[in-house]
Amino acid sequence: MSTLDGKSALVTGGSRGIGAAIATRLAAEGANVALTYTSAPDKAASVATAIEGLGRKSLAIQADSADPAAVATAVDQAAEALGGLDILVNNAGIFPTGTIEEITVEDIDRTFAIHVRAVFVATQAAVRHMGEGGRVLTIGSNLAERVPWPGLSLYSASKSALLGLNRGLARDLGPRGIAAVLLQPGSTDTDMNPVDGDHSDAQRALSAFGEYMKAGDIAATVAHLAGDAGRFLTGSAVTIDSGTNA
Repeated sequence: MSTLDGKSALVTGGSRGIGAAIATRLAAEGANVALTYTSAPDKAASVATAIEGLGRKSLAIQADSADPAAVATAVDQAAEALGGLDILVNNAGIFPTGTIEEITVEDIDRTFAIHVRAVFVATQAAVRHMGEGGRVLTIGSNLAERVPWPGLSLYSASKSALLGLNRGLARDLGPRGIAAVLLQPGSTDTDMNPVDGDHSDAQRALSAFGEYMKAGDIAATVAHLAGDAGRFLTGSAVTIDSGTNA
């Protein structure tokens, strides 16, 4: 048996990058996996097809994480289609940059809506479908705890808010046997932050290993936490950043 046989999962923002890697890894470990996407139906369908190719159920749901009603509806759709929900991976995100003078109120509202409010709303909806052994796994960033360059104030602020939220969720959900863990990736090769991008050399220079991670590296940790080995890890922030914050 695979480690997640019989489990059902939802990955928000699962059409590309880290989210797609997580969705397919959970399926490879035995879970049926639904995913949300905002504006890339072809990519989302491709991920769902890959999951089905592993012999698992899948569903791609269009839902903008900036819309709380859409987020809650997507969770309920996933639970209905998969026959329940055991694992929620709050992954959807954006990467706003700009100095304090350049950031607009609209930027602030959208960033916190996607990075914080959507996590809260999705979790509220998901735990109604979860029983003992459920997992709420949220993808944050190592930039929540170290900001090495200017222009990251808004992004870092939104990701640092997840530290407090995750601790609170652990206390709220612990009596129900549901664990909540925050994962804080560092520089990972994705469309949003490619390994050959304009700022990649500077990011590698901060890493203890001098290299980027792959999306699969993050997915492997998510799969570990989603299984029995992650049973007693809750309220914690797991930083996976090649030693950048060391």
